[in-house]
Amino acid sequence: MGGCCPPMDLFRSEPMQLVRLIIPIESSHLTASYLGDLGLLQFKDLNAEKSPFQRTYATQIKRCGELARKLRFFKDQMLKAGFSPKLSTTRADISLDDLEVKLGELEAELIEMNANGEKLQRAYNELGEYKLVLQKAGEFFHSAQSSALEQHREYGSRLTGEESLDIPLLLDQEMSIDPSKQVKLGFLTGLVPREKSMAFERILFRATRGNIFLKQTVVEDPVTDPVSREKVEKNVFLVFFSGERAKNKILKICEAFGANRYPFSEDLNKQAQAINEVSARLSELKTTVDAGLLHRGNLLQTIAEQFERWNLLVRKEKYIYHTLNMLSLDVTKKCLVAEGWSPVFATKQIQDALQRAAIDSNSQVGAIFQGLHTRESPPTYFRTNKFTSAFQEIVDAYGVAKYQEANPGVYTIVTFPFLFAVMFGDWGHGICLFLATLYFIVREKKLSVEKLGDITEMTFGGRYVILMMSIFSIYTGLIYNEFFSVPFELFGRSAYACRDISCRDATTEGLVKVRSTYPFGLDPVWHGTRSELPFLNSLKMKMSILLGVAQMNLGIILSYFNAKYFGNNINIWFQFLPQLIFLNSLFGYLSVLILVKWCTGSQVDLYHVMIYMFLGPTDDLGENQLFAGQKTVQLVLLFLALISVPWMLLPKPFLLKKQCENMHQGQSYTLIEGTEESLQVESNHDSHNHEEFDFSEVFVHQLIHTIEFVLGAVSNTASYLRLWALSLAHSELSSVFYDKVLLLAWGYNNVIILVVGIIVFIFATIGVLLVMETLSAFLHALRLHWVEFQNKFYEGDGYKFHPFSFAVTDDDDD
Repeated sequence: MGGCCPPMDLFRSEPMQLVRLIIPIESSHLTASYLGDLGLLQFKDLNAEKSPFQRTYATQIKRCGELARKLRFFKDQMLKAGFSPKLSTTRADISLDDLEVKLGELEAELIEMNANGEKLQRAYNELGEYKLVLQKAGEFFHSAQSSALEQHREYGSRLTGEESLDIPLLLDQEMSIDPSKQVKLGFLTGLVPREKSMAFERILFRATRGNIFLKQTVVEDPVTDPVSREKVEKNVFLVFFSGERAKNKILKICEAFGANRYPFSEDLNKQAQAINEVSARLSELKTTVDAGLLHRGNLLQTIAEQFERWNLLVRKEKYIYHTLNMLSLDVTKKCLVAEGWSPVFATKQIQDALQRAAIDSNSQVGAIFQGLHTRESPPTYFRTNKFTSAFQEIVDAYGVAKYQEANPGVYTIVTFPFLFAVMFGDWGHGICLFLATLYFIVREKKLSVEKLGDITEMTFGGRYVILMMSIFSIYTGLIYNEFFSVPFELFGRSAYACRDISCRDATTEGLVKVRSTYPFGLDPVWHGTRSELPFLNSLKMKMSILLGVAQMNLGIILSYFNAKYFGNNINIWFQFLPQLIFLNSLFGYLSVLILVKWCTGSQVDLYHVMIYMFLGPTDDLGENQLFAGQKTVQLVLLFLALISVPWMLLPKPFLLKKQCENMHQGQSYTLIEGTEESLQVESNHDSHNHEEFDFSEVFVHQLIHTIEFVLGAVSNTASYLRLWALSLAHSELSSVFYDKVLLLAWGYNNVIILVVGIIVFIFATIGVLLVMETLSAFLHALRLHWVEFQNKFYEGDGYKFHPFSFAVTDDDDD
C-alpha cells in the first residue's frame, strides 16, 4: 500500500512472524514478566508431550496454587464479614517468598481466631439456652410447689373441721405406706426444636409405654442453636421418669431429635443462684466475643486493603510460570528456548523488553531474538479499539478470518446497522435506542469496572453497535417518515392535496399534485390512505432486492481482492468472473429494471419480465418492454448466465490437477535451501501440505460449490426480502399500538382510561417494539451478513491471536 493513505488495519490482519527466543535461566522470569506487560507474543507449547507434573516449573505453580487458595479463603472470610476488597491497580511491593510467609502467618492467625470465636460463640449460645431452661423449668417447679402448698393447706383445714367420713380412712392408708417402697422420680430438662416437638413427645410415650410425665413450654423468640448457629424456634421440655432404663431410653431419643439437655436443680435457691451465675457468665462472654470480633474485623480490614495487590501478584506469577512451562530447556540446561507468534510491528518492542529484562536481572548474557521461516498458517490479529471490537466480535462469532484474508468487519461497521435500520426504521424508536445507549457510553468508565448481569453486560459490550443501529434507524425513520408510526411534515409541506373531501378514503387517484416533490423521504400524505400498504410494499420490496444484490456483489468483489492478494489467478478467472456474471445476468438485470421503472414511471410488471425471460426468451415482449433492444439484452444475459455455470464448474479442478503435477515435477529437481532450523520447523508443521492430490474430491467439492452458488443466488436474493417483511411488521405493529391503544384511550375523554392507555402504550412500545423487535431485526441482520454476504468470499477457518498478556488475568479468577 502506498504512503498516500493510512493503512487499513482492519481490512487485513496484521503481518505475523514466527520467532524464537533463547533466554538465560537467570533472566527468564523477568523476561516473561516484561513480555506479559507488552502483550504482543503468543507462545507455542514446546512441551506438549509432557504432563503438567513433569514440567520445569511445576513446583512454583503448586506454590502459586496454594497462595491462591489462601487468598480465596481470605476473600470468603471478608465477604462473610461484610468487607469488600479495595480496588487497586498498583503492584504489590513484596516478593513471592515474603508474600508466602505473610499469607501463611495471616491464615494461621485467622484460623485460630475463627476457632476461638466459634468456641466462645458456642459457649455463649449454650449459656443462652441454659438460661432459658432455668427460667422456664423454674417457673414450672415454682408453680408446682405453690400448687402443692395450696393443697396441703386445704387438706389441713379439712382435717381440723372433720367434714368428711372418708378423710380418716385416707389418712390411715397414707400413713400405712412403707417409706422404703416409695419410688424416686428423676427428671431431665432441655430444648427441642419446635417442629420436632410433637414427634418427640409421641416417641417418648411409646418408648416408655406412657411411664413418663412431659411438660413443654414454648420459647417466644427464636433461639440461636449452638451447633448450627442458626435461629431456630424451640420448646423447653421437662420430662419426669422412673428407673434407669427409662432414663437411658430418653437420653437416646434426645440425641436422635437434636434436643440439647442441661442440668437443673430442684432447690429453688440453687435455681436462683444458677440464673445469676449464668447471667454474669453471659455478660463476660458477650464482652469477650465482641472484642474477638473487633480484632478479627481489624485483621480482615487490613487484608482487604492489600488483597487486590496480592491477588494480582499471585495470578501474574502463576501465569508467568504457566508460560515458562511451555518453554523447553536447551542441552546445557542454562537457557530456555521459546517459540511463538508476534506481529511484525512488535519486533522492536519485544527486543527492547528482552534487553531491559537482561539489564534489570543483572544477566551476563542477553536473550537472543530470531525470526523463523515456516509455512504454518499464522494466527489472525486485528488491532481493534472499543468502537470496532464489538463489530469484529460479530464477524468472529461466525468464524475467525484466515490469515490476511479480507475482513468483512470493515464493511460490517456500516452495513450491519444499516440493514438493521431498514427493518427497524422509525425515528422515534431510534431516538429511544439512542438515549438508552448514550447512558451506557456516558457512564462507560464506571460501568466497565462494575459487575453487571449477563444481559446488561452483553448490552454494554455492544453499546457502540447499538449506537450505530439507533443513528441509522433515525435516518431510515426519516426516510419512511414515521415517528411512532405518525408522519410529520419535517422537510416541507406535502406535494399533494385532496381533489375532494372523500379522497382519503379512496385511492391516490383523488390526490392532485399541487407542489414540488417532497424533498426527503416519504411524502406524509401516503399515510392513512388505502393505497399506503400496496405502495410501501412495492417500494420496500424493490429496495430490499437492490440492497441485497449490492451487498452480494460486494461479497463477490471481495473474493477478487482475496484471490489477487494470495496470487490465486484460477479463482479470479474461474470463480470470481463466472459468479459475477451469473448474479448480475439475472438479479443485477432485475435491479436495473427496477431503477428504469422508477425513473420512467412505467406500469410494466417485472414478475412477467423475469418469468418470460426464461420461459419464452425469443417471444415478443409486447407490453413488458421497458426500453429498446430489451429482447436482445435479455438473450445475451441469459446466454451468459447459462455459460457461467460450466465455466465455474469444469476448468478449476483440471487446472488444479495440472498445477499439482507441475509442482511435484519441479520438486524433484529443486535444490534444498534454508538452514537446518527452518527445515526442522517446516517438517514439524507442514506435513499436511504434502498430501496426495485427490482429483475426485476436488471435483465433487467444486460441483457442490457451483450448485450452492447457483441455487444460493436465487435463495439469497429472496432472503433479502426479510428487510421488506420486518420493516412492514414493525410499521404495522407501531401503527396498531398507536391507533388501538393510545388514540382509543384518548377518545373516551376519561382521565383514568387515558392514563391506563398511555401506560399500556409505553410498556407495549418498550417491551415489543424496543426489545423484541430490536432483537428480531438484529438476528435477521446477523443472518444476512453471515450467510448471504460472507459466504461469497469469507473462509473463516483461521484461529485467533492469543498473546501472553497480563491484561487477560484481570478477568480470570483461577
